Amino acid sequence: MVFSSHLFIFYFLALVLALYYSVPHRRFRAGMLVTVSYGFYGWANPPWALIMFASTLIDYFCGLGLLRLSGLKREPEGHWPCIPSSAPRTRAMLGIVIASISANMALLAFFKYYNFTEENLNRVAMVLGGTSWLPVLKVVLPVGISFYTFKSMSYCVDVYRGEAPPMSNFIDFNCFEAMFPDLVAGPIIRYGAIEQQMRSRSHTADKFARGIAFFALGLAKKILIANPMGYLADASFNAAARHAVDAWTGLMAYSFQIYFDFSGYSDMAVGLGLMLGFLFIKNFDAPYRADSITEFWRRWHISLSTWLRDYLYIPLGGNRLGAVRTYLNLMVVMLLGGFWHGASWDFLIWGAIHGTMLSVERIGGKDSFYRRLPGGIRVAVTFLIVSLAWVFFRADTLGGAVEYFRSLVGLGTQTGGMHLLSGVMYSPYHLLMLAVAAIIIWRAPQVWTFTQRLTPVRAGVCMALLVMSILFMWTQTENPFLYFQF
Repeated sequence: MVFSSHLFIFYFLALVLALYYSVPHRRFRAGMLVTVSYGFYGWANPPWALIMFASTLIDYFCGLGLLRLSGLKREPEGHWPCIPSSAPRTRAMLGIVIASISANMALLAFFKYYNFTEENLNRVAMVLGGTSWLPVLKVVLPVGISFYTFKSMSYCVDVYRGEAPPMSNFIDFNCFEAMFPDLVAGPIIRYGAIEQQMRSRSHTADKFARGIAFFALGLAKKILIANPMGYLADASFNAAARHAVDAWTGLMAYSFQIYFDFSGYSDMAVGLGLMLGFLFIKNFDAPYRADSITEFWRRWHISLSTWLRDYLYIPLGGNRLGAVRTYLNLMVVMLLGGFWHGASWDFLIWGAIHGTMLSVERIGGKDSFYRRLPGGIRVAVTFLIVSLAWVFFRADTLGGAVEYFRSLVGLGTQTGGMHLLSGVMYSPYHLLMLAVAAIIIWRAPQVWTFTQRLTPVRAGVCMALLVMSILFMWTQTENPFLYFQF
């Protein structure tokens, strides 16, 4: 089930809100959210819900183990405190954390990376003249497993570090893990950031209205902009041959598509959370206005970039162990970040590009020639680098990515049907949407800011976009969010 569907908006969401606000007690509301969230996640494939439940159960019991070993006592309000930083961390406690990480990584590795590993190892075996090393299995990737395993792992690590209190109530922990707004494509919510809201949160008309505005603007991003941009990108990337202008147009369209698609989902998730009384984190901060790759990663998919920083980059040593180790850490983190997005060489190359650029910018420092360029040029260069790297995200194969780069410089395959592609791509409607997308990206206020003070005019804009999006939604085939595949 996807947010941008009549089934979700008119049936599922309406039923959830009616049930949620008819249940008076917080704990009953948590149980209700668990039930509907599992129904939401298992709608397309019920066994996926069992996999998520297994991950949840593992980390819940790991958290209980940390609680018992810590010797904590309940506070007067009835909840557990964080483990003090001065308290000793025993080998048993460390073993529990390692068990949590290992179990979640085993789930992720099998379902996301088995096919990639099997294909490449068996290819090596055939080259060496042997038989297959791994059995050929067609493992289906559960939607959202990359998000909820990271979310679940961070809980045990944060409890061990003393950055979040342990949770003894399974229903509340299950609600945190399975909550449907952020379940399948983020943002990656950490337990410490939402723990107090799990115990007590406000439900006001202003918060609910802002939630509707967030959802309306996110749906508009998806239906009115991301989907038309996807049409252009698909036409260009799927073509057997293309002119350089067509290739650049398709690349810009894909850069716009992935931003509006993913930020639109995040906006809708934040909006749904607000309707239920939760305030989630901001996941995008106008990333295409960044003037460096370093700045880009402070603005793009913030919940993932901070997760990688706090649970990978800093534990590896961050920038504390000298320049060479810093560059190595940056490269390792971005390679793993690329591989997290997908099990293919394309994603590893994408991660390597970003890791290399982060290292180059760090070597150049604040006084480099690049930093002395006008801000507009730096923003344009950063957008160009990010867009070129997106080719590896969008191309179906590594060979397809290479061929697309050849088209960008006018060296692609030439066929007589290339003129037909131009006729498909350059309709007045799609050119208009390209222009609208560019204006919104570089000039319009962000959704987070726009919804902070809902004047009658702003509320009217949101409602008009909501109605328009729903009308357009009925004319489009169902188009799942891009990040569902990651």
